[in-house]
Amino acid sequence: MASLIKGIPVILYERTKTGADPFGAAEYTETPTTVENVLVTPVAADAVVQDLQLYGKRAAYELCLPKGDAHQWEDCRVDFFGRSWRVYTPAQEYIEAQLPLDWNRKVRVERYG
Repeated sequence: MASLIKGIPVILYERTKTGADPFGAAEYTETPTTVENVLVTPVAADAVVQDLQLYGKRAAYELCLPKGDAHQWEDCRVDFFGRSWRVYTPAQEYIEAQLPLDWNRKVRVERYG
């Protein structure tokens, strides 16, 4: 069955640890990867308040990730709508077999930069 809901392509900057600075903090490089069919939805007002209390972050959007996606999203930069965003939540995963649509994980992003 063809789905009437379509996601957009987003650019995910996957982080790879490359070493440590003189103070011992990890240094990373970012590699851009285009991920197709990602749903972008606004976050409800109560979720914004809850995330501000739990994480100290202001939620802007929730990204629904396509089934079969194996990328590491947590703490990565994502570009869409002409802006950069930072993923700050771990991926929340649902049972793939029980979801009729094309997405089974979601993360939240905040404005970056």
